[in-house]
Amino acid sequence: MSAGAAVWDLPALDVTRSNVARVYDYLLGGKDNFEADRAEAERLLAIYPPIARLVRENRAFLARAVTWLARQGVRQFLDIGSGLPAAGNTHQVARAVDASCRVVYVDNDPVVVSHASALLAEDGVAAIGADMRDPATILGHLATRTLIRPGEPTALILGMVLHLFDASTAARIAAAFTAWLPPGSYAVVSVGLADPELGEALADEYTAAPVFNHTPEQAAGFFSGLDLVPPGLVDASDWKPGIPGRPSVPRRSQVVAGVGHKPSLYEVIPRDP
Repeated sequence: MSAGAAVWDLPALDVTRSNVARVYDYLLGGKDNFEADRAEAERLLAIYPPIARLVRENRAFLARAVTWLARQGVRQFLDIGSGLPAAGNTHQVARAVDASCRVVYVDNDPVVVSHASALLAEDGVAAIGADMRDPATILGHLATRTLIRPGEPTALILGMVLHLFDASTAARIAAAFTAWLPPGSYAVVSVGLADPELGEALADEYTAAPVFNHTPEQAAGFFSGLDLVPPGLVDASDWKPGIPGRPSVPRRSQVVAGVGHKPSLYEVIPRDP
């Protein structure tokens, strides 16, 4: 494991049950999954085949957002609920812009932490095993390390994870991490939404974790206290920095995404792509 990484008490590995990170990996076309994960994903695809496209749109959004943030001068990234390493990891995307970028990945899946430890073992990259429902413990751990430097603008990434919690818990998690962000920082957030009928069907079928169908208003609330970078909160496929996006038109299912900025008193939100 790279310097600064740690593994806390994590659930034991059970390959007979589907897992959030591994189902997502399968939908992305990855190979780090087991039969239970593949079966789960195929049942979801049977209900709503566009799910595979939506997870790819989310991955592409994250890459565009990280690239833009690195070009704005952000040099440290905190990726919460990062999932399994795949093509276009946060540290790879950021370091393609500037090799000095530093990244900490956080996940509560022992397979994720193990893979991150083996594949991401290099200076400036760390993996932490922790539960995002306990922001205070994660942030307390970061305070004892040098990889995330206190007071320096940071990019917080919460990609496709907040719909795994009920609305009040998701809002609490987002608020705790965004409150910690120093001025000049950013929060990158994407959330899966669905119409009530489809949302209920997917939630009933998905056994890897509870799934909660937040409203667009609740998704916007995850940016409380932050200024949304143009184009604002839009479909993940439409988020391109500084370019006006189309208003999110409700579909049966979609990924809404945005980047929030925490300005200082004298700072203006960058608007160039």
